Amino acid sequence: MMKRRALTLRHLGVFLILFLFWLILSGHYDALHLSLGLACATLVSLFSSDLLFQVLPRRQIFRRTWRFFRYIPWLLYQVILANLHVVHLVFRPSLLNPRIVHFKSRLTSDLSRVTLGNSITLTPGTITVDIKNGEFSVHALSDKAARDLLTGEMERRVAHAFLESEQVSSVAPEQ
Repeated sequence: MMKRRALTLRHLGVFLILFLFWLILSGHYDALHLSLGLACATLVSLFSSDLLFQVLPRRQIFRRTWRFFRYIPWLLYQVILANLHVVHLVFRPSLLNPRIVHFKSRLTSDLSRVTLGNSITLTPGTITVDIKNGEFSVHALSDKAARDLLTGEMERRVAHAFLESEQVSSVAPEQ
């Protein structure tokens, strides 16, 4: 009974987050758009609510949330630095050396891998092309962008945020 109730609350929570996000981003509040938003939020919450809200002890939920919110300012700082680097590349195109970089991540949960992939893509100069079985393929615009990625700092911070830092000590890059 408690397990079923927790599952229902998880679906409801994901639905509310998605529908609110839909309302904010769509900007259309007529019957068609509202019904489309309701349908999409319902389907996505039914099929993927376990991705957003995993079953964890309360203490871990608090620690994970706190660490994730501490990760966001660091990521924003990295986005600013990467923007400055891309501006530098615009004025010095000779430094452009686009390539695909491959590395195996030690992150174990789907949510932490998706967070790492999205963080890489949000950072200008790098785009996550593919993730298969924990192996990331990332397009990097320059040698500096590739080196920064292969330091493993972003992966370590994501691992710390998602309480996986014991498994991730360093990245073993494969070029």
